[in-house]
Amino acid sequence: MSAQAAERARDHLGYSRWWLVVAAAAMMAVVSPYQYVWTAIETPIAESLDVPLPAIGLVFTLFVVFQAGSQYPVGEWRDRHGPRAITLLAGVLAGGGYMGLAYATAVWQVYLCYSLGAIGVGIVYTVAVNTALKWFPDRRGLTTGVGTMAFAAGSAAFVPFVRAHASAGGYADALRPMGLLIGVVVVAGALVLRDPPAEFVTGGKGEEGYERAGETYAPREMLKTWQFWLLYAMFVAGSGAGLMLTAKVIQFAASFDLSADVATLSAVVLPIAGGVGRTVIGWLSDRFERRWAIFGTFLLCGIGLFIALWAGAEGASAAFVAAVFVATFFWSPQYALFPALVVDYYGTPYSSANNALLYSGKIWGGVFGGAVAGWLVAATSWTTTFAVGGVLAVLAGVGAVALRPPA
Repeated sequence: MSAQAAERARDHLGYSRWWLVVAAAAMMAVVSPYQYVWTAIETPIAESLDVPLPAIGLVFTLFVVFQAGSQYPVGEWRDRHGPRAITLLAGVLAGGGYMGLAYATAVWQVYLCYSLGAIGVGIVYTVAVNTALKWFPDRRGLTTGVGTMAFAAGSAAFVPFVRAHASAGGYADALRPMGLLIGVVVVAGALVLRDPPAEFVTGGKGEEGYERAGETYAPREMLKTWQFWLLYAMFVAGSGAGLMLTAKVIQFAASFDLSADVATLSAVVLPIAGGVGRTVIGWLSDRFERRWAIFGTFLLCGIGLFIALWAGAEGASAAFVAAVFVATFFWSPQYALFPALVVDYYGTPYSSANNALLYSGKIWGGVFGGAVAGWLVAATSWTTTFAVGGVLAVLAGVGAVALRPPA
């Protein structure tokens, strides 16, 4: 079936469909610092504005809310009108958000710039993931993994650059060129991407893997199935555990008096582990039942978080970094596995909107990973907070055992 799908795509495009994945991945890579670099610039921005760190602690939660919350209207638009116009807007918002942040002189300006940038990131994410899902009915796990891998691993190149400018007077010098790069790459990607013709794929999976008419679920129909709500609960729990680690890994390492080099290495490891995990697990999920891939990855993510707690308490720097790698490697694939499973269950024609509804669970995961985790640290301890995150990851994995395709 792969050869047949590739031939049909080439007949329509005039070139290999993999070039669309390359364009989508490039866009995902350049917008990824919004999620993965915040932990490195949070303190310098607070120092520059001469405000306490908690005053801007809401920024990461706002990012998650606007990035995830924007995806449903974006998905509805994209399913009807295609990806080009909305992606051009994303280039302006995501590039302009970092440029504006470099010149922000008040906390409200930081909130505004990061929130506008987050909407741009949400547009890019929706467009990129669903480009893979729409053009690759035969390799959903792999191609979604490649796109989301770029969102995770792409920021690894930015973390050392930003850390080198992580001072009250220096962070703006890093954000300005990054904002320009984001705008240029996303606009260029917008000119490349397009959707397949309506007859390319039509509904649920047929004998050869193509989708057949009569098994397509519109968003309202999907919301009536219990499978969606179980997936939603799992997504919230898993993303909450992973986003907590993403947002707070540097402060988490510092709480155990681990060195600044260990904290920096942990922050660099996050996007690398996430990128590799999404690609490898996504590829494997095309060959095995996807729900078991979800079960195994979340279970191992929780184990990784528990090991990180032990390693930090023991002052074992190498083990701590390794545990961060393991937890992220097995948490991050949820962003490849869940979109592919949604299309497996509910069809392709409404994939952008359907996946956006599920992805909105990241809002609640971000609330936990940012604001709630910060409150738990203050009310209890870092150990208790990360133990809760480990339990959430394990529960998300256990939920996969009950999953079945909708009747």
